[in-house]
Amino acid sequence: MDIATLETKLMLALFLPGLLVVFFTRVTFHHYVGLALTIALIAASVYAGYTHNWILYAADALSLTVGFWYATLMVKKARRQGKQVDE
Repeated sequence: MDIATLETKLMLALFLPGLLVVFFTRVTFHHYVGLALTIALIAASVYAGYTHNWILYAADALSLTVGFWYATLMVKKARRQGKQVDE
């Protein structure tokens, strides 16, 4: 594996899964569904052979965690604002 390819994959692994969790949460309005869809995409990527380095797995997991945390805050904020409008 070329070092430039590893660097590119590492940068994508640090940002893309977290952004996907937030995107899918915005589309489905549920953070657990967003997390599940993102994990399914990562699993398909691993199965297809695009990821085969433990550091990429760790970067994916870190990004998923941060993305899920942010998506949870986003959903809670939207629910609070929705309740304030109803009252």
